[in-house]
Amino acid sequence: MTAVKITRALLSVSDKTGVVDFARFLAQHGVELLSTGGTYKAISDAGIAVTEVAAHTGFPEMMDGRVKTLHPKIHGGLLALRDEASHVKALTDHAIAPIDLLVVNLYPFEATVAKGAAFADCIENIDIGGPAMIRSAAKNHGHVVVVVDPSDYAAVEKAMTENDGATGLDLRRHLAAKAYGRTAAYDAAISTWFAGQLGERFPQRITFGGELAEVLRYGENPHQEAAFYRSGDRRPGVATATQVQGKALSFNNLNDTDAAFELAAEFTETPAIAIIKHANPCGVATGATLAEAYRRALACDPVSAFGGIIAANRPLDAATARAISDIFTEVIVAPDADEEARQIISAKKNLRLLLTGAMPDPRAGGMTVRSLSGGYLLQTRDAGHVARGDLKVVTRRQPTEAEIADLLLAFTVCKHVKSNAIIYVKDGATVGIGAGQMSRVDSARIALRKAEDAAAAAGLAEPATRGSVAASDAFFPFADGLETVIAAGATAVIQPGGSMRDDEVIAAADKAGIAMVFTGIRHFRH
Repeated sequence: MTAVKITRALLSVSDKTGVVDFARFLAQHGVELLSTGGTYKAISDAGIAVTEVAAHTGFPEMMDGRVKTLHPKIHGGLLALRDEASHVKALTDHAIAPIDLLVVNLYPFEATVAKGAAFADCIENIDIGGPAMIRSAAKNHGHVVVVVDPSDYAAVEKAMTENDGATGLDLRRHLAAKAYGRTAAYDAAISTWFAGQLGERFPQRITFGGELAEVLRYGENPHQEAAFYRSGDRRPGVATATQVQGKALSFNNLNDTDAAFELAAEFTETPAIAIIKHANPCGVATGATLAEAYRRALACDPVSAFGGIIAANRPLDAATARAISDIFTEVIVAPDADEEARQIISAKKNLRLLLTGAMPDPRAGGMTVRSLSGGYLLQTRDAGHVARGDLKVVTRRQPTEAEIADLLLAFTVCKHVKSNAIIYVKDGATVGIGAGQMSRVDSARIALRKAEDAAAAAGLAEPATRGSVAASDAFFPFADGLETVIAAGATAVIQPGGSMRDDEVIAAADKAGIAMVFTGIRHFRH
């Protein structure tokens, strides 16, 4: 059927936003209203004629409301094909009234889980009747309108106003597809939560749910289409941030901003800045102030920082905002920003400012997902952390306390750099970053070259790698990678260890008189 006139509607919603006004609109168009529980009370209290479902079915609600709409007079009214004689006869024989419009949004299961409710409370917030009715109405969308989102009330009102109380097939199909998407995401949330309660990290079947946040202009490249979905995870970051100003974020902006903020979150004890370009850091530093951390991070690679993403682990202040404003930046993300900083940033109309309200916990669990042709790769988040007590000194020379502090910072940065990764750090700031090379030797050379370029730009006689420490995200398979790092001027090195040639690598370190520590943990990032 193309046009379906709405004569009877059932409304049963958890989110009551706009439902009274919508019910009033329906009543004014001669639609008979049925409702349940709190929705019935809200509509009735507004002086709108409405029949309670229990009166309609002749069967009372029972079991604390668990059973109220699971009845043939409800599902028969939703599922009957109006153009099928046997269905019409069944409606007549059993005194079942057709239901032309279903308005349902589900018990707030996801919100109940998010607030840390007890197991029993989460179970009670699993909706049964709601999804059953939604699926019935959506299946029979040729004859029934189903609405699961208050934002769609306006579309139904518009259609009814323009078509003498009727809706078109295109609208009903659109709303049916949306309805199935909602129930699928709802079931996915329940399944994921239940698996977590059972300690099943990788259950037999897994489904991912998400809600469209924005259709993007394009993907990584202009010929690719893309969209951004929110999963409902409340981890502070780009998905939960408020965009204070600036043009819409692109696919690459979102990806890079997430990478930057996760790196900045690694540093909790001192102000820190991470500058990201193409998902890799091009400068990371700590400082006594955020502004100092920014200047030191920028000094690592000022050329690559142009058009980059900047993440701060402290609220943005005026001094830092002024410093950032000196060069072109795509995005700033921080937990907050004071009024003066916001005013300064506002002068850069295209600069996006994202405020998250908090920092993510870098040690927290969770899963990451990557798509493959025909499948997905799931893994736990890299929450690996190395502390001073985890370090194993394997050389004759012991690292100094200052070197240890820099080694830990360098290894932390390694975790967020594409493999193979070599990081040079000096006095709490990166001074050379080599990322994503097939050879660890090449990564060490690129990091040195970056440091040499930065030194030349700053008018320095030698690169800051002289007297620095170095980190490798994985072990050195041969001594040549370590020898390249030593030639760059590193006095201490941190690496996981575990190579068949560890003895050879340690001997090279001892020969050069440098300190080397093993962590026992690797940070590959592909």
